[in-house]
Amino acid sequence: VQLQAYGGGLVQAGGSLRLSCAASGRTFSRLTMGWFRQAPGKEREFVAAIGWIGGSTYYAGSVKGRFTISRDNAKKTVYLQMNSLKPEDTAVYYCAGAWSGIKTTPDYDYWGQGTLVTVSS
Repeated sequence: VQLQAYGGGLVQAGGSLRLSCAASGRTFSRLTMGWFRQAPGKEREFVAAIGWIGGSTYYAGSVKGRFTISRDNAKKTVYLQMNSLKPEDTAVYYCAGAWSGIKTTPDYDYWGQGTLVTVSS
């Protein structure tokens, strides 16, 4: 499985962005998909995940209520809608896939390249 994330960019605080992550391969629908981010000088942190059964979701406390993760299995794509963005959301965002249930640790099986999100104040 190969993952490719895109959709990052520069946005003002309070604005919105939607990230997308396109997958190759036939097994996308059976993967738990997650988004992580890494700010300069910081460790990679969990943002959100969506399960392959029933579309259950889980969010980091810092983004809950502002970000929404979703997936379209027909398009083999997972999305991260980010609203009410804050400067502290500035980071490189990575999508990842795992052969497991939802988890917040970065031991996912597949990773996409990052896409940079910059939120100006």
